[in-house]
Amino acid sequence: MSISSERPVSTEQIYAALAALAAEPVADPEKRPEGPQEEDRLHLLGSLLAKTELEITAATRLTEEGEIEDVLETLLGWGEQVGADPGLAVNVLTNRLQRTAVQVSEPEAEELPPGREAAFAAVMTAVYTLSAQLHAERGDTEGTRSALSGAEEALIDILQGMHDLRVAIGDAAGPEDQADD
Repeated sequence: MSISSERPVSTEQIYAALAALAAEPVADPEKRPEGPQEEDRLHLLGSLLAKTELEITAATRLTEEGEIEDVLETLLGWGEQVGADPGLAVNVLTNRLQRTAVQVSEPEAEELPPGREAAFAAVMTAVYTLSAQLHAERGDTEGTRSALSGAEEALIDILQGMHDLRVAIGDAAGPEDQADD
């Protein structure tokens, strides 16, 4: 199953799905007297994605013995929709990781706390590593090198963020403590 061979879901269909889930956004009748428009499509898809993720979260048991079965069940449904196209699956995963990285990074914040900084870098490590694998599979050595460099820089950021968090809780010496030695 390839996304390009399917007819895209219309804005009206997305809005109807949100309405069926009692999650439709309230439209400003002055700005949109005719209802959602095509330029609202991605925003509505994000709303539908959030509603779906919230439903999965609410349905997933938070016990070690039940959680993995719930996660696997949702993955089965996910896999049925994505199909057997490994390139499409990696594309969807990369897209999800990028959204996660943006959410973790708190785009409005001037500076991230060290734990969030490390988490952001961890997600970006995954993005770069998947990208490196795709470049390697295509025989793109330069693209692979570039993506691996990004992954290595992100790994350094993970370690720095973890260290900064240890300093913050007193488990490690900070730069000012090391200067006293």
